[in-house]
Amino acid sequence: MTYLFLYIVGIVLIWWTYRVGWLEALKTIVKVIVPSALIILFNIKAGRLLFKSPVFGLVSALPTSIFIFRGSLPLVGFINNWIENKINNYDDSEVVDTDSVPLDD
Repeated sequence: MTYLFLYIVGIVLIWWTYRVGWLEALKTIVKVIVPSALIILFNIKAGRLLFKSPVFGLVSALPTSIFIFRGSLPLVGFINNWIENKINNYDDSEVVDTDSVPLDD
């Protein structure tokens, strides 16, 4: 069942990359993976507290996820800007501006 889920996720990622381009797909993946990883790491660290009181764990999961998601937005923005700067890093000094002249003149 896990392989079926991963297969479907892989197909969706390939389709999304084809649809919007690999740069936008990479940015979207970063927007999803960074907050998810931070939420998972927080829940691993707070796991002892969650297992002692499941009710408290259920009540606190949503607010902490929202806070972690909002707190990770600057990190996601930094990573996306870094990706854009690496992709769009070309030298403007080698570009020559020209005017087009019609053949009839």
